[in-house]
Amino acid sequence: MYVTSGQALSAPAGDQDAVVRELRDRAEIVDALHRFGLGQDLKDKELFASAFAADAELDFRPAAAKWGGRPPLMTGRDAIVSTILALFGGRVDTTHQVTNPRVAVDGDTARLTALVEAQHLLAADHGTFALLKNPYDVELVRDGERWVVRRMTIDNAWYTGDPVAIFG
Repeated sequence: MYVTSGQALSAPAGDQDAVVRELRDRAEIVDALHRFGLGQDLKDKELFASAFAADAELDFRPAAAKWGGRPPLMTGRDAIVSTILALFGGRVDTTHQVTNPRVAVDGDTARLTALVEAQHLLAADHGTFALLKNPYDVELVRDGERWVVRRMTIDNAWYTGDPVAIFG
């Protein structure tokens, strides 16, 4: 039996090609979340945009509600990319670490849950920071050989620091 993320693969044990396809899909699914985080950290518009479907939704409202923030639901890849990169560009330095990914593949759609630790430091004063541990719930779709985010909901398990480092 082949197991990844604690869940048995759906391919029969004798079908190596199917097992390889499923393992590749799972790696590509987690990579979408890595592109999301690293694209922000490097302020790389192309890398960040590559994580999203054209009609993607990003919902940071559950996390922000924990400290009184009220961001809008972001819809559309271009709006998400321009909003996030403009919010952080030149103002905030970030690092994102993805842990505990769990993947469920269903044909050309998938679901990913993970924990992401996100550090936000004001570029002008690294003494002003916010450190967050956020559970992510992500719905993805296949886009050729890649997987992209259709909907991402970010909640917050805990945070420390000053949320001004995120939203200004």
